[in-house]
Amino acid sequence: MSKKIIVAEDSSVIQNLTKRILSIQNYQITSVKNGQQVMDKLAKNTYDLILMDINMPIMDGMECARKIRADQLDIPIIAITGNAKNYSIQDFKEAGIDDYLPKPLNYDNMVEVVKKYLD
Repeated sequence: MSKKIIVAEDSSVIQNLTKRILSIQNYQITSVKNGQQVMDKLAKNTYDLILMDINMPIMDGMECARKIRADQLDIPIIAITGNAKNYSIQDFKEAGIDDYLPKPLNYDNMVEVVKKYLD
């Protein structure tokens, strides 16, 4: 059975690119546009990984990661950010984020990081 991933990204271009990259690897992708939608999906379904933009409307990736951890959900969270310089690894860890991918996204890097948590 293929692994299920939530991609939380408000940019439809990045959402589509991510979906294409991960679909090639036979992952099942659910796309949402903000952290609140991630929380709504997690309340109804089980997922194997979350790939989440840090800067989204309604609920950003850092706040969403904190809520996921406060709910005691043990699911890998990988941040996607174009502003990696604005955050330290410690900031991500304190929010409950396991890893991050810098924008612009790179196919090999994304596949490597996702597989690290799913295989």
